[in-house]
Amino acid sequence: MDIIPVIGKQLAQSFVTMALPLYKDDPHYIRPLDNDVHHVFDPETNPRHHTGECARWLLRDGTGRYIGRIAAFYSTNTFERDEFPVGGCGFFECVDNQQAANLLFDTAKEWLQERGIQAMDGPINFGNRERWWGLLVDGFYAPCYCCNYNPPYYQKLFESYGFELYFKQFTYRREIAAKLSSKVGEKAMSTLQDAGYTFGHISRNNLGKAAEDFCTVYNEAWARHEGVSPMSIENAHKLMQSLKPVVDPKIIWFAYYQGKPVAFWVNIPDVNQLIVKYMDGKLTLWGKLLFVWNKWRKRCKTMFGIVFGVVPDHQRKGVEAALVVAAAKVVQDPAQTGYEELQMNWIGDFNPKMMNVARYIGGTIYKTHHTYRYLFDPTKPFERYPIL
Repeated sequence: MDIIPVIGKQLAQSFVTMALPLYKDDPHYIRPLDNDVHHVFDPETNPRHHTGECARWLLRDGTGRYIGRIAAFYSTNTFERDEFPVGGCGFFECVDNQQAANLLFDTAKEWLQERGIQAMDGPINFGNRERWWGLLVDGFYAPCYCCNYNPPYYQKLFESYGFELYFKQFTYRREIAAKLSSKVGEKAMSTLQDAGYTFGHISRNNLGKAAEDFCTVYNEAWARHEGVSPMSIENAHKLMQSLKPVVDPKIIWFAYYQGKPVAFWVNIPDVNQLIVKYMDGKLTLWGKLLFVWNKWRKRCKTMFGIVFGVVPDHQRKGVEAALVVAAAKVVQDPAQTGYEELQMNWIGDFNPKMMNVARYIGGTIYKTHHTYRYLFDPTKPFERYPIL
């Protein structure tokens, strides 16, 4: 077996396609769009390259067949938040062979060590947490858009190498039509009656305001957490523009207090259902037309929750319940949306408040991903991600 650095377009495309034989008999696998993966490693499309570095490798067996891949990366933005420099590895794919997996992990580790990094988290993304983050260990259902999906044996490959569980990420699920608990309404009542609070979904004609409101809440509610970098207004606008083709304004909601954004609940239609599963990795003109048709016909039945947050000054005031109640009046109306299920992505086991919110509104754990950490110095004590 030998390691091949990914340099040039041909090897970059091989990096994307090498895993396809691993999933040829898996009915739940949905091939990601090639460009969604390529863009992670393109400095023109991924701002993380401005503050960090990444590398990729393919693993080749004696017959010349690619049997594995891995990427390693780091961003100096995260160094201030950890006691020591931590990098990451991700986009891992491998045959069921521990020796092959170890060679991939060793390659990523050595590259990071050469750059002064002392640990690596994985499998994670060279970017934000809502994409390509964590190893699926339970709930091997069809993945939502840009979510990691992998064979069950990957857990053994990671843990046998020495990765330790850093935190779990849960995807909660609930039926859209199911009635909200009366407790949710009771908790929301006083907030809904407070004239200072208003609630509403975004407008497609004013995505610029939505981007700025998102940036405000994100930086106050999320960027204070370990490992989460603040978001600039510029990047918020880029994010909203990237979502523009798939945005359903009626499922992106904000709460305001005296006109200032204080909470958000951001959902998108599951693009995997609308188009990706039909495209074999390429978004063609036909695919774009199919996307528009499926969206117009309301053929997407899954509403995919990306992020939910309330700024600290308005927590424990029933704002989250009031936001859900206000949104439910629209989302649960089949004439307006047509969704049948909600999958709430990326709720960490270190965030009991959000776990309680998910349960509170009727969600149950549907999928579980693990984020692991591997300390390069085995004498250093391992600590799990702190509870918020």
